[in-house]
Amino acid sequence: MAVMDRSRHVATVTRAFAEGIALDTRAAARTRVARLRGQGPGAGAPLTHADPLAGAVLADPEPWFRELHRRAPVHYCPPRDLFVVNGFDEVRAGARAHDVLSSGHGIMCVRAPVPMLVAMDRPDHSRLRRILASDFTKARMDLLRPRIEELATAAVQRVLDGGAAGADAYRALAAPIPLDVIAAILGVPDADRASLHRWSDAAVTGFSLTPGPAGLRDVLSVVKDGSEMFEHFEREIERRRAQPGDDALSRLVAFDDDQGRLTTDELLWFTLLLLVGGNETTTSLLMGLLLAFARDPDAYGRLRSDPDALIPKAIEEGLRWSTPIPGFFRTANADYETGGVTIPAGARVMLSFGAANRDPSTFEEPERFVLEREVKEHLAFGSGIHFCLGSHLARLETRIVLETLVERVARVELLDEPRWRLNPSLRGIEAMRVRFVPA
Repeated sequence: MAVMDRSRHVATVTRAFAEGIALDTRAAARTRVARLRGQGPGAGAPLTHADPLAGAVLADPEPWFRELHRRAPVHYCPPRDLFVVNGFDEVRAGARAHDVLSSGHGIMCVRAPVPMLVAMDRPDHSRLRRILASDFTKARMDLLRPRIEELATAAVQRVLDGGAAGADAYRALAAPIPLDVIAAILGVPDADRASLHRWSDAAVTGFSLTPGPAGLRDVLSVVKDGSEMFEHFEREIERRRAQPGDDALSRLVAFDDDQGRLTTDELLWFTLLLLVGGNETTTSLLMGLLLAFARDPDAYGRLRSDPDALIPKAIEEGLRWSTPIPGFFRTANADYETGGVTIPAGARVMLSFGAANRDPSTFEEPERFVLEREVKEHLAFGSGIHFCLGSHLARLETRIVLETLVERVARVELLDEPRWRLNPSLRGIEAMRVRFVPA
């Protein structure tokens, strides 16, 4: 791709975000006026005036979840001109109603479409997912086990080496493992790992863009780092066209079907999706489990006493309890009825996976991490056609970390309170000092 084409591509994405932020800002203002007049699209729905994008709610969503579940499974939020779907059954149904609740207008809170698999509708989504799925089968993920075991052993040792002073579990353990695994899948050399981390951070910021001046300012930094990442992977794509390797990017570059090869843009957006979906979400799951075991040492002791039986349960309960992707956004293509509410065509909808996974009508004592809980189903990986492609990988990485932990660590101790990332689509702990007591 020529430099001019790349500049045009970056400009297009920048414009999409900027226009989406401006559009949502104007729409919210119009809706507030309409509500004051007793009109507006949310007139028939219970209201929630808590702003789901506010820092206080993002830092501690539990009180908001409780209020939502106490009243109804679907609410309307006037401050954001947004329908919030919070009941478990309603969120699951909404995730599966992909032809009515569209992802193609953008899955972040800003109404900005980007050509990424998770933000596509059928038929484009169907073709791309079919192509990518072959690299994320359980069998292929299991081939990564030796590498993940090396990474887990080294990461646990880094925290143990901190002794009484401990270490930041995010930097020492939870962030490096998934990032290195994604680098191995993409065939990224060790020398580029620091850049990969920086690009991942920029992508996470992109998922938190909100309407208003702050969102417009963040667009500039996101696009700057994003364009640097795209330039890097454009070179890698060209290199693999000339000299393919044994990695996912090489296989995708070489793929050809009756509709032709994947375009460079499709390949670039795939790398971005993998960087975020296969990295940050697993990091957040690992941090959530460490927090749970630090706060409940008895549960960790039971895990150590029967790891074969309890590690799989810990992973599913950790996914439910931490829900690394707390919610994605949709746009109604037509009127959509759910939870006794008619969501009108054109409305923006938040499918709150975090709230659904804390629904007391589905989970007893949902705010507690219960190690032995039999979690038959949760929505941490979504549902329907957008069910997470990397679910096998996330479970494998987490299982190996827990296996390493119970073998080498007798107790996890919390040295300071966690600092949470304030992101409506990628929630997780971004700093937390812990001490590992050696076994």
